[in-house]
Amino acid sequence: MHLENLHLINFKNYEEAEIQLSDGINCFVGNNGAGKTNILDAVHYLSICKSYMNVIDKQNIRFDQPFFSIQGQWHKDDAKITIHCAVKVGSKKVFKRNKKEYEKLADHIGQFPAVMISPYDRDLISEGSELRRRWMDGIISQFDRRYLDSIQKYAKVIKQRNALLKNMAEHRMFDRESIEIWDHQMIELGLDIFEKRKSFLNEFIPVFQKHYDAIGHVDEEVHLVYKSQLSDAPFVDLLKQYEKKDAYTRYSNVGVHRDDLVFQIKGHPVKKFGSQGQQKSFIIALRLAQYEWLKNHLNTQPVLLLDDIFDKLDHTRVERLMKLVSDQFFGQVLVTDTDIERVEKIFSESNLECKVFQVEECSVSELGVKLTLNE
Repeated sequence: MHLENLHLINFKNYEEAEIQLSDGINCFVGNNGAGKTNILDAVHYLSICKSYMNVIDKQNIRFDQPFFSIQGQWHKDDAKITIHCAVKVGSKKVFKRNKKEYEKLADHIGQFPAVMISPYDRDLISEGSELRRRWMDGIISQFDRRYLDSIQKYAKVIKQRNALLKNMAEHRMFDRESIEIWDHQMIELGLDIFEKRKSFLNEFIPVFQKHYDAIGHVDEEVHLVYKSQLSDAPFVDLLKQYEKKDAYTRYSNVGVHRDDLVFQIKGHPVKKFGSQGQQKSFIIALRLAQYEWLKNHLNTQPVLLLDDIFDKLDHTRVERLMKLVSDQFFGQVLVTDTDIERVEKIFSESNLECKVFQVEECSVSELGVKLTLNE
């Protein structure tokens, strides 16, 4: 599977751009702010139905324009499939496959997988639990449509339950029967989500450790610890236990929406005790494990998006990452960088061909050359 071409209209800083991609490595070089990352983000849209950088769709429309459009032609299973995404101010997002609009965006998830490795990934370590839950849910949802449905339904139940708690507090009353209607749904959906997350991590963690050993150091044991209130007691008992607190705070204080992942190295939190190098290795290993897990479960190679990482990694880590690329672990790869000489050196040392594009303000041009293999 690979993306053959990409057509942008009014997307972020692009008035219009047409890009013909190689099914191997594609490198976009240009100054900071020229729009290199926006190209990768457009591919992410065509894969996941949303931006990697900014999930508020209308904020990705070019300044002072009423809409944006992203269209790409995928080559998958000997067929060519056109995916079109359009966002217009005041209207809902439209996603089409071969000119036929999806009834639900969820029907598209997992069909054309992509994995991004970006400097912003450090937020997975430094930010709150919501980001880590979203990361985990995003992986599982691409393979398990029922899980995605459970996540979406659970979010609606929590929203309704919280609204009820707020309304009851404002009227200084507590209606247990009304709360229990939502509790039953929370328990059914929450237990399903809890079990699926546990099952995913049991399979994912060994893959993650393998990639950390390859990118980092083999003598450093790393781990992902799943923290859930549902591990401590039956869900129904927890809801009863937190009943008074829920009424007081006007918020649902227990459930899988409070789950977290603790990232550890040598038994300690990476956030507090990991060096910069260890944190970089941790994040890259997470993304490589994500890639391998999706590749194995979806029976296709996701597109790998590498955003400005050569400047952020030391030579050893770049070398190890390029070894995976040269071993054909990956399929199509899109890379951004500011320095064409560095790109040329990295790929020539790795004996890899690369199609190169020059990105300048509002425009993308193919340089018409490929970095050739060392003979």
